[in-house]
Amino acid sequence: MYYFVNTPKFIQSLFSSLTWKIPSKERTVYLTFDDGPTKEVTSSLLDLLNKEKVKATFFCVGKNVEKHPDLFHEIKLQGHVIGNHSNTHINGWKTNKKQYLEDIDAADKLIKSNLFRPPYGKLNWRSKKALQKKYNIIMWDVAGGDFDKRLSIQQVIENVTHNVKPGSIVVLHDNQKFRETILSALPVIIKELKAAHYDFGVLA
Repeated sequence: MYYFVNTPKFIQSLFSSLTWKIPSKERTVYLTFDDGPTKEVTSSLLDLLNKEKVKATFFCVGKNVEKHPDLFHEIKLQGHVIGNHSNTHINGWKTNKKQYLEDIDAADKLIKSNLFRPPYGKLNWRSKKALQKKYNIIMWDVAGGDFDKRLSIQQVIENVTHNVKPGSIVVLHDNQKFRETILSALPVIIKELKAAHYDFGVLA
């Protein structure tokens, strides 16, 4: 498994029509969570974010919204922003354009957001023009790596706190597979970013 903790600037420049970070001189960071809602993780994250008075952006999978409509409603009720993360967590590099767009459209019927994040960060490039008529395609410039079983919780924390800059978009997950890691790492991440005088924003 290979991924960039800090997305290189040449990649951001090469695919500049996608949103990698929010240009800003303000010390604002954007926490995002992919793959939910899941009963095992999302509710705990919401409790933590509420306690810390932090808002975030949740990129939801349509099938999980169908399973947990109460949690999906709670995300919105608490003032967080939602985005489309496809209906079945589809891999854009292994899917044809028609199937890919149909899967995203199925999720849109449930999620109704102008934000889209491709699962795995693997956008179906033939679909990009069609998607951008409707969505702001959100990527990230900092990956926490909470999905990476090789990393300790401390390494996940440092991946975020050592790499964010004003306007950074951080990708994390409310996926039950990574429950222990994200629920242990996030309180420390928030504490350290607050200590570094960062505010927390939501995407639009």
